[in-house]
Amino acid sequence: MVAGASNDDPVLAKRERIARLAALGKRVGYCALLLAIIGFVAGVLTHFATWTVVLSTIGLFAACVILPVPIVLGYGVRAAAREDRERAG
Repeated sequence: MVAGASNDDPVLAKRERIARLAALGKRVGYCALLLAIIGFVAGVLTHFATWTVVLSTIGLFAACVILPVPIVLGYGVRAAAREDRERAG
């Protein structure tokens, strides 16, 4: 995004807000996936104690629920920015 341009244009300001939320959502979703991986590795090392199975399942479920929306929103924001650049240039 262009610094300062989003203050004048409400569309760019909204696009920037969505981009920040998408980045936060991706961060949370990928952390949940990391949690699932850590739980799985811990499970392998402890012959799949109950807590490792629960941790892996919750992390994987959370990642599957959280990640699709911010990924799609991120692609949409980038596509809109690319289209704006192509029209301007």
